Amino acid sequence: MTTSVPAPRIPEAVHRRRWAILGVLMLSLLIVVLDNSILNVAIKTIATPAPTGLGATQSEIEWAINSYTLVFAGLLFTAGLIGDRLGRKKVLLGGLVVFGIGSALAAESGSPAQLITYRAVMALGAAFVMPATLAVLMNVFERSEQPKAIGIWAGGVGLAIAIGPITGGALLDHFWWGSVFLINVPIVVIAVALMVWLVPDSRDPKPGRLDPVGVVLSVLGLVLLVYGIIKGGELADFTDAKVLATIIGGVVVLIAFIVYEKRSDHPSLDVTYFRDKVFSAAMAAIALVFFALMGVTFFGVFYTQSVRGYSPLESGLLMLPLAAAQMIFAPRARLLVDRFGNKATTTAGMLLIAATLAAFAAFEADTPIWLLEVVFFLMGTGMAHIMTPTSVVIMQALPREKAGSASALSNTFRQVGGALGIAVLGSVLATSYRGGIEDRLGALPPGLRDTAGESIEATLGIAEKLGPRGQALVTPAYDAFLHAMHVTALWGTGVALAGAVVVAVFLPGRPPAGQSGEREPELIATGD
Repeated sequence: MTTSVPAPRIPEAVHRRRWAILGVLMLSLLIVVLDNSILNVAIKTIATPAPTGLGATQSEIEWAINSYTLVFAGLLFTAGLIGDRLGRKKVLLGGLVVFGIGSALAAESGSPAQLITYRAVMALGAAFVMPATLAVLMNVFERSEQPKAIGIWAGGVGLAIAIGPITGGALLDHFWWGSVFLINVPIVVIAVALMVWLVPDSRDPKPGRLDPVGVVLSVLGLVLLVYGIIKGGELADFTDAKVLATIIGGVVVLIAFIVYEKRSDHPSLDVTYFRDKVFSAAMAAIALVFFALMGVTFFGVFYTQSVRGYSPLESGLLMLPLAAAQMIFAPRARLLVDRFGNKATTTAGMLLIAATLAAFAAFEADTPIWLLEVVFFLMGTGMAHIMTPTSVVIMQALPREKAGSASALSNTFRQVGGALGIAVLGSVLATSYRGGIEDRLGALPPGLRDTAGESIEATLGIAEKLGPRGQALVTPAYDAFLHAMHVTALWGTGVALAGAVVVAVFLPGRPPAGQSGEREPELIATGD
């Protein structure tokens, strides 16, 4: 009896250049992810008054980060549906062009408001790039090679985390702050040229309908919620009527979004996925770990640059152990899962994250810097043993046909968790700092007191302008910031411990058996 061998699903012309295509997809992914890690080391410079920076307040810096994150997260699902309908290559090219234009505009921003706006434009392009890269990858590799290709694709995130701060620091050492955005433009030009030449187009024969109402509700709800949290931190008063109204309004709109999606016959977010407790727990773990880590990264930059006096490049190099640990342990985390199970591995990772966050509560202005390096390495190790197991759980919880939706959901929860981490923990930092410094600002003119109390950079900037009279503010500013950092680190620790409880209760103790008989999604490939 002869056994029929299924014909290759991928055209031979595409199969021959699959690794070159993966390289182009990696380049596209790299600039989208790298942009945020570059921005982290530029925060202090952008907060510095003109002409060195833009004189951005802490809340404006948070919005420069969150405008990107929220637009990106809110549009992921719609971008995926448009790619299914029009062709993944087309939306990839369009997304890259928009991202490049936004980068050029951001580099020439003349005010924090312009920077926030152009960052949102960049996010509009990025939202179309991220899901399309994975969709193209799945359509140029045979199933037997897909795990290896996806592993390399995912490794691009660790690579971007590693080189982003160093690249940003090197640029800031030699050029003006806008160079951290302008660097994207030549990379976009190269990626677009290679994509036109190498990457085949593909589309889904049964694309879903667009969901404009759901997109508007999700973006509006998130913006209202995060704006209210940031405003509360800026005012140091979360009981302010406008703050409460904005936060409550955001929660109401998000509830309306969930209700609408549940009743819609073409939802951008299928809420029935969350009936699976394991799936929901994995999503919660991703959101919580990025909530804690993004908040710590936010104040960590001010600690290394403002308090410890490191340059942007040196600050970027200090982050290397975190990225190196992720690159070392993420591909190997499955070995621990195979031996101990998802529950034990992920819970241990969350507890390690909690311990490293708690360590920040003990850091002072003269703490040996090697201790910070050890903490960063352990933090990256913990993150690697959270992201790999939870990603596997998420992908296994849904049928293979829904792999794109699972990937989009994972990215969205990561982005939204990070945005809320910056908003909430940034607000805790701002509130604590203002409380610690305001008693020392009485000698300043009334018009300068509010500005000086917003952040350590604002206080130090005003102290420098005042000359010898302002020197009395420097030490109190350091003390107030360190106290605020300790308080914020403990909040982050609490969030990480909550994540540990969630995964310990709901994740499976052993990896589920491999699923058999899974159906490959039908795809239509067009062109070479």
